[in-house]
Amino acid sequence: MNPKEIRIVFMGTPEFAVPSLRALVAGGYNVVGVVTTPDKPAGRGQKLHQSEVKIAALELGLPVLQPEKLKAPEFVEAMQALRPDLGIVIAFRMLPEVIWAMPRLGTFNLHASLLPQYRGAAPINWAIINGETETGVTTFLLNHEIDKGGIIDQIRVPILPEDNVGTLYDKLMTTGTALVTSTVDRIAAGDIRPVEQQHIDESTLRPAPKIFKEDCRIDWTLPGRRIADFIRGLSPYPAAWTEMFREGDEESQSAKLFSAAFEAAAHGQPCGTVESDGRTFIRVACADGWIVPGELQIAGKKRLPVRDLLLGWRDVSQYKFRK
Repeated sequence: MNPKEIRIVFMGTPEFAVPSLRALVAGGYNVVGVVTTPDKPAGRGQKLHQSEVKIAALELGLPVLQPEKLKAPEFVEAMQALRPDLGIVIAFRMLPEVIWAMPRLGTFNLHASLLPQYRGAAPINWAIINGETETGVTTFLLNHEIDKGGIIDQIRVPILPEDNVGTLYDKLMTTGTALVTSTVDRIAAGDIRPVEQQHIDESTLRPAPKIFKEDCRIDWTLPGRRIADFIRGLSPYPAAWTEMFREGDEESQSAKLFSAAFEAAAHGQPCGTVESDGRTFIRVACADGWIVPGELQIAGKKRLPVRDLLLGWRDVSQYKFRK
């Protein structure tokens, strides 16, 4: 079967999916339609915001579907009218069976982890938070359970000590693009032997659930290496944060940390204690040493390197970071 003749319906929403869509079109693959989320009001003016995938699809001249409900009869009929042979899903909503089972060759998903590890909404964040040194991308066939379909192929990607979510996101986005096109070629050639994920001891797996604001709060009583990984695993978004306060003040402020180093040391200070020379560094006591922030953003202020922040923050040593 010629892979360029397969009728593909592409489903996705964020930037992560865009390079794969562009690569399919540039490679001459037959993308007959794109499904993405409805436009949503955003910003101060509440103007309608289009998804990154929709913007790219319109630029590429592709038909776009934006269903409110994926089981709605009108959407199912619109999908049937496209006569899809293959569905491709990248960072989209959970699909009902009537949609993922419609293409005769099935529907596959690109996931930003080495499945079965890190199933869930935030695999890139959690891999870094947990101190992993390797991750990757996986293509797998959709079934009734989230991220549990038969694995088609994987590419491994190292996590470097200096990586954060932003840098690793870009690496996996690029690597994933190559995996998507190669997976289409293999499906067309009948060259896939999906590896089922049943019969796996779930206790050996690390999940990747959606991250909420309270999940991003720093616990200064933890070992420093874990705190440093936590900060880079949430940088630049949604960002690790802490409460800072001065003794005697009734109110506290919040601050986001975007980068930090760990210095092992025995210090005898309560966790959350702040020390600074007032010019070049801030350090915060943790269980087994000091966390040395590189970039901070105090609530209501700009994100700044510590050296720049200290130019206007003379009483920093009077603060503590709440455990």
